[in-house]
Amino acid sequence: MARAPEDSPPKPGAPRAEPTAKSPRKAGRPTSAKPRPSKDKTAPKAAKAAKADVSEAAASAAKRGPKPAPAADTRPPETEDVAPPFGADQAQLIETLSMNLAKAAMMAQGALAEAALSQADRPAALSPDPFNIAPALTSIMGGLAARPEKLFQAQADLFGRYMDLWADTARQAAGEPAKPAPADKRFKDPEWSENPMFDLVRRSYLLTSDWMNGLIAGVEDVDPAVKRRAQFFTRLLTDAFSPSNFLASNPVALKALAETSGESLVKGMQNFAADLERGAGSLRISQADYGKFVVGQNVATAPGQVVWRDDLFELIQYAPGTETQHRIPLLIFPPWINKFYILDLQPGNSLIRWLSSQGFTVFVCSWVNPDRDKAGYGFDDYLEKGVYRAVEKTLEQAGTDRLNAVGYCIGGTLLGAALAHMAARDDQRIAAATFFAAQHDFAEAGDLLLFTDDHWIAEIERQMDAAGGVLPGAAMADTFNALRSNDLIWSFFVSNYLLGKDPPAFDLLFWNADQTRMPKALHLAYLRQMYGANALAQGAFKIGGLTADLSKVTIPLYFQASREDHIAPMNSVYRSAKLFGGKDVTFTLAGSGHIAGVINPPTAKKYQHWTNAELPDTLAEWQAGAVEAPGSWWEHWAAWLRARSGEPVAARDPSTGPLLPLEPAPGAYVKVKS
Repeated sequence: MARAPEDSPPKPGAPRAEPTAKSPRKAGRPTSAKPRPSKDKTAPKAAKAAKADVSEAAASAAKRGPKPAPAADTRPPETEDVAPPFGADQAQLIETLSMNLAKAAMMAQGALAEAALSQADRPAALSPDPFNIAPALTSIMGGLAARPEKLFQAQADLFGRYMDLWADTARQAAGEPAKPAPADKRFKDPEWSENPMFDLVRRSYLLTSDWMNGLIAGVEDVDPAVKRRAQFFTRLLTDAFSPSNFLASNPVALKALAETSGESLVKGMQNFAADLERGAGSLRISQADYGKFVVGQNVATAPGQVVWRDDLFELIQYAPGTETQHRIPLLIFPPWINKFYILDLQPGNSLIRWLSSQGFTVFVCSWVNPDRDKAGYGFDDYLEKGVYRAVEKTLEQAGTDRLNAVGYCIGGTLLGAALAHMAARDDQRIAAATFFAAQHDFAEAGDLLLFTDDHWIAEIERQMDAAGGVLPGAAMADTFNALRSNDLIWSFFVSNYLLGKDPPAFDLLFWNADQTRMPKALHLAYLRQMYGANALAQGAFKIGGLTADLSKVTIPLYFQASREDHIAPMNSVYRSAKLFGGKDVTFTLAGSGHIAGVINPPTAKKYQHWTNAELPDTLAEWQAGAVEAPGSWWEHWAAWLRARSGEPVAARDPSTGPLLPLEPAPGAYVKVKS
């Protein structure tokens, strides 16, 4: 290593001082009475050679005679300059990284401490096992123990998979190209495949989680509902333990940490603290930038007027988009679990605006966000004070004796029961009805059935009692998020906290977080009678003093389902369509899921849909004869609706009808926060 200059250059003409025989010991370096043994095997030989050289030099000097004494050495003691292990820039980066890591740790600790203090006066968790998983896992373990040969076979299978993995890893180390990674959004970044270590971590995780979920699914002689509960919990568990969810095993997060000198983690802990504060001590992971949207300003902006308001809903009539409109108006009943403006997010994806542009007079029932005063409201109230009153006021405002109706999700469940009630009373005010992702037969209602056993319903009831008779909106949101934990929980956990990114400005996710409460009486009846007893499909559901018989409903019906819907599975919707008694029943299957499958404007040119004029016994038979078409299903439905909406009449102005306008759309009820 090159040395820096030892001292200042001598003055001109001055004799240069001779070096001293031995330099003083360096400051701060310890001395030892005994020399440290050398690990170099050549050291003894080198020492002997050095000793011989010294003896020879001494003999030569003696022959030459004495040498004049050297001038006094006035130089400072010799110091050996050692280059620092890092340059100044690298040292600064390390110092910044260390400071940011410490700052992030302190922020996380402070946020957790604040959360603990904010919940200190709250009662302990009502149940240590709210999902009632322990009995299910006990049954699964019993099933595995009863067939030890299958367990041994599963263990051998796991060992074989790991042997294959190790063999693949060895071949890759020898230069063989890696196998293509499976389509998994958690590991889409190239770092997961290009880095051999993280590729091994990813593949071993996927191998183990697939094996574990398969092991539970293969257990025999266990009640199907019990096994499904165990499968659901196992999937939640394996999703939670994905290496992508941890900083130390996520190469993308580590890369961001290094590139930002720890700023990404500091920002992530700021997001974490903000979400804890927003949840009042409970973590409420932000799914969108909630400050970017304001209801009535940049979402829910379709022009219209609130023409009726009572204690349960506001009736909104929207401005016409054409000079003429069909005589028969359209009344939409959205779900009360969410707010109606999913139908009117932005101008480009607003179903309400699109329907108005197609010549339909559009009315929407905007449900109140219920508080404690509505705790006793049940299906009878939502029938009489909701559906019937909305029908009455729509007909009064439009000046007709009939209307067409739409029911979305649970709004469709209520509408179906109302149609059965109307059929029993020969009430013909609804001429035709459409159902978006709505269920009436709950026998195959998907994973939501896991949250409707007696244990879970008792837990929900305790939560509602603690909240004064309503289910907090966040409770239902947590349930829906758990159904798609990777998409709605862990993806945001990684992005917000590990990568320190700001949540996206996404209108749909803003709406998804704008939750509503639910009255205790209504929600318990829904869980127990629909999911628990499947009473509507069994002909045993009582509403408005009558037993609802769907087979008596003979008006034209249009059913829409989505292929990837996890809330209203397509087979469940198809089974529902088969319950009604009319011959004019149309079923259409859309691509995507519960929301994107419905809110898919033609201009987006996304997904696809399938149609079939027949309605055979099973969905599989229907699919076998269905025809696929690209893009949205809206135009197919509009053609069906147009044929059942009457002749054109002059467009209706919501400001000039019999009902005086109260305020512009979207009204006041939709703006009430939970």
